[in-house]
Amino acid sequence: AACPVETEKCFWRKNIMAHSSNVSSVVLGKGSGRMLATGGDDCRVNIWSVSKPNCIMSLTGHTSPIESLQVNPNEKLIVAGSRSGSIRVWDLEAAKVLRSLPGHKANICSLHFHPFGSFVASGSLDTNIKLWDVRRKGCIFTFKGHKEAVRCLRFSPDGKWVASAADDHTVKLWDLTAGKLMFEFTGHTGPVNVVEFHPNEYLLASGSSDRTVRFWDLEKFQVVSCIEEEATPVRCVLFSPDGCCLYSGFQDSLRVYGWEPERCFDVVVVNWGKVADLSISNNQLIGVSFAQSTVSSFVVDLSRVPKSDSIPHGLIRDDQPLVPPTPTGSSLRRIYDRPSTSCSKSQSRVKHNSESERHSPSSEDDRDEKESRAEIQNQEDYKEIFQPKNAICRTPPRNEPFPAPPEDGEFGNDPLVGWAVKNQSQTELVDEEAMSQIRKGHETMCVVLTSRHKNLDAVRAVWSTSDIKNSLDSAVAINDLSVVVDLLNIVNQKASLWKLDLCTIVLPQIEKLLQSKYESYVQTGCTSLKLILQRFLPLITDILAAPPSVGVDISREERLQKCKLCYKQLKNISNVVKNKSGLSGRHGSAFRELLLLMAVLD
Repeated sequence: AACPVETEKCFWRKNIMAHSSNVSSVVLGKGSGRMLATGGDDCRVNIWSVSKPNCIMSLTGHTSPIESLQVNPNEKLIVAGSRSGSIRVWDLEAAKVLRSLPGHKANICSLHFHPFGSFVASGSLDTNIKLWDVRRKGCIFTFKGHKEAVRCLRFSPDGKWVASAADDHTVKLWDLTAGKLMFEFTGHTGPVNVVEFHPNEYLLASGSSDRTVRFWDLEKFQVVSCIEEEATPVRCVLFSPDGCCLYSGFQDSLRVYGWEPERCFDVVVVNWGKVADLSISNNQLIGVSFAQSTVSSFVVDLSRVPKSDSIPHGLIRDDQPLVPPTPTGSSLRRIYDRPSTSCSKSQSRVKHNSESERHSPSSEDDRDEKESRAEIQNQEDYKEIFQPKNAICRTPPRNEPFPAPPEDGEFGNDPLVGWAVKNQSQTELVDEEAMSQIRKGHETMCVVLTSRHKNLDAVRAVWSTSDIKNSLDSAVAINDLSVVVDLLNIVNQKASLWKLDLCTIVLPQIEKLLQSKYESYVQTGCTSLKLILQRFLPLITDILAAPPSVGVDISREERLQKCKLCYKQLKNISNVVKNKSGLSGRHGSAFRELLLLMAVLD
């Protein structure tokens, strides 16, 4: 069935009976655009393929209706928040519950995954915002400042900020590295429903039930433009991937907006009602809405929707000339891969959680996790959606055109035959040169590996007669980072071996590893530092913050000195981590994750 108004731009895709009772939350997977998750009053989370009407998997375990859902960027995890305030994280590939995160005292109204690492932000009816470390079930920060329910959360593309929108008509911008409020944006006259970061520029868009969309400059902390139309309240917004325009979902239409100056490029009539989420895939905008127990998906062909001033619609003031849109990438605002802006305005507060909050949940929570389960309804669809992501293409196809087919009668004089013979002889020469290069370094490599093996045997002998601390001491004394790396790779696999004494020895070595030119050394250093931060940083900060003891307690004094030494070493390492947090790729992501964990040191 086609959309009744504009069939050339929008068509209706599917209606599904998503739950046995009312649907309360719907979210799209942003990575592929193929996955849809729904939460209902029946306390279930159902996973669907957008193009198929059958449920792939059903996740159970919550005991109250699902109020909020979010899928992580690579679509391997999904987090669900319930009306009771409980949060559960599910591993979709393993089809099991991964974590239960207790802490909020009321409905979970909003959730969002950090773009790097295993972190989740949650906003609640209790007005608090919490930042969670999914792997260790821990709450890192609790941000306090909103006066009413937090309806939407969004991390910035660089992962350093989180923006929150609430029923108190405000939008707040929080600095995760400093753990404080950066700025509070005011101007909306109704509850703010949605907020979204520009993919490149320091720009933020917010939509409110007062039927306005505002654009905020995050460098100057001021409003760029405000779009006001006689439309229904804004339900969801999404920047185009190239950042040229903003797609805004209203009850009866999709509107395409620009800013500087404010203008509307197009209005696509889509009677999708309570539209809940938008996603873009293959130059198509996918929207999902829900009513009672039914979820509907819609598709808009973006190739037919203008996102420039070719045919402007309304919102252009008669007394002002039309200003051409700023080309992509030429904005005067900064982009996210540059140093972040600092701002000291802050009347709200952030709570660093106590040791009791950092510990794992109680046995009751563990029992809840065991009782949670995933029911795979359609095994074929489940494998199609989740399993292919594990496949590794070892030889990517080359983006070269195939040679044109020969004309009739030319097979006898095919130039490709001569080319193949010539190429074969060249290949043999190349292979011979390669083997020569390999043999040239063979003797040197044998000497290096023999020396390394001898050093490892010495460390192993110490370990067999003593403990891990003395083994590490001997490895450090050899003054060979490769031996330290080999030993740490073993110790990292067994967290129970780690003690505070070990940290004082390892941290100076980690600082060297993080600055190494070898990727494997950097990776081992990151893994060891992450383990230390997770297991010992809360203990170190608590001991240093505790009041001095009365009387003589030698063991406590020794522990205090070790904590002071570790704290000093971690401060030195934090400078290295900050300098490398701007890197791209896997290591950049690891350093940004470490920077978040080390935020309590500032």
